[in-house]
Amino acid sequence: MTYDTIFARSFSRYDQKKLGYGAFLGCLLIALSFCIVFKPYLGSLPVLNMRMPVDVGLKMLRITNYYSFEKLRGDGIRSSMATIVNETSSSEIEMVESDTTGTKETISNGNAIRSSTTTVINNKNITQQKEMKTLCHVEERTEFCEMYGDIRVDGKTSTVFMSADTMLESGSWVIRPYSRRGDEQAFKRVTKWFIKSGVDAYETPTQCDQRHNAPAIIFSTAGYAGNNFHDYTDIVLPLYLTSRQFDGEVKFLITDKKPWWIKKFRNILQKLSRYELVDIDKEVNVHCFTSVTVGLKRYPQELKIDSSKSPYSMKDFRKFLRSAYSLKKENAINMRDNGGKKRPRLFILSRKSTRAFTNTNAIAGMATRLGFEVVVTEVDSHVARVAEMVNSCDVMMGVHGAGLTNMIFLPENAILIQVIPIGGFEWLAKTDFGEPSKDMNLRYIGYQIKTEESTLIQQYPPDHEVLNDPYAIQRRGWHEFKSIYLQKQNVNLDVDRFRITLLRALELLHQ
Repeated sequence: MTYDTIFARSFSRYDQKKLGYGAFLGCLLIALSFCIVFKPYLGSLPVLNMRMPVDVGLKMLRITNYYSFEKLRGDGIRSSMATIVNETSSSEIEMVESDTTGTKETISNGNAIRSSTTTVINNKNITQQKEMKTLCHVEERTEFCEMYGDIRVDGKTSTVFMSADTMLESGSWVIRPYSRRGDEQAFKRVTKWFIKSGVDAYETPTQCDQRHNAPAIIFSTAGYAGNNFHDYTDIVLPLYLTSRQFDGEVKFLITDKKPWWIKKFRNILQKLSRYELVDIDKEVNVHCFTSVTVGLKRYPQELKIDSSKSPYSMKDFRKFLRSAYSLKKENAINMRDNGGKKRPRLFILSRKSTRAFTNTNAIAGMATRLGFEVVVTEVDSHVARVAEMVNSCDVMMGVHGAGLTNMIFLPENAILIQVIPIGGFEWLAKTDFGEPSKDMNLRYIGYQIKTEESTLIQQYPPDHEVLNDPYAIQRRGWHEFKSIYLQKQNVNLDVDRFRITLLRALELLHQ
């Protein structure tokens, strides 16, 4: 006898219906209770969470994709967010999403990217396609965020908002827009900027006091600004890399604005942007844009553009500078073609405080006898005058220091002679000026002085570690190294010994 037969005999048809309804309601209550109790522990799971090696020397890369789908009144809405964190690789990973929109996203390795793409489809036809995203890049020497969409800049709170209704994903970022990441001493002077998007931007200002059609770049003129070397490697060159693509159609919002710095580099700023500079820290209005970059792009090396990764090169940058300052000389003299009719010009960089030549007249006299036309001067903050002077010369020489950064104005195939003091400067000399000069199409000669050519022999006994073991001083920290070898040392060149270096420069000018 089957179970159904027993069930039919034990209950009437009416009782069976009542019992069925009761069982259904009981199951429904149990399911509801289950959902209420375990709801806090339930959540969307990531579709992809993996670790993978990409290239030799590449540290582990973590990619996490979150996909959420929502149906709203017959419209299909899809959003995605990808976050990539990597420290060393320059490889590229390409993610292709196959869906009804045919959307394709390319994600560059070496960046931290926070993005969201929204596509709305109605009746299987695309009626609106809009991309709103925030991409924040973390690199060895810089970090910067590129934002696209409904963006509002509030200078009073140093915050950039991506309007909440344009983002399906939320996120926030804190940036000091100065290109020397990792240098805490420099960053102490730089204002923090906050980037907020999605639900993290719930306090987005509703009003828009000023709307702009041109994109904007936010950067700081604090840090080590005022040191000529850092002016160029930390601000001017990164600003060129970040803004040149806009061909002048970009607005500069400057935080930590230094009027003297703006005056010093006015020619460059006006060449990069057609608009008035905005002192964003003093703005009470909320400024609205469709594209904002917070921070500047740069490469890890000093005074460097990697032309294999950039549409620009140091040759392009130097050509830009010649245009900005109306410099006439493009190429250094070629003595072979000149036929001896014109003397090559030698620029001797003079310094008044430290690392100065103590026998400048003797150096100039020897160079003149060798056939040079000699110019001796100290550079200052009048960039146009300095640029014109340096550009008129074929050879530039000076003791290691920020003044040598003006080599950027030398003509093509000119010669840079860096006089390297004692103190284990070789690595610094190579990093700051030796290597960068090659990308500038300059010919480089390093002259390492002997202990007898340093004025430190007048301050310390012959057996002192300052003269015999500079690396012991270096191990005590940068400040002690700087206080001795950078701030107490001048150079008394051995003219006869240095003569060989100038003869080598003449030889190069004949090639």
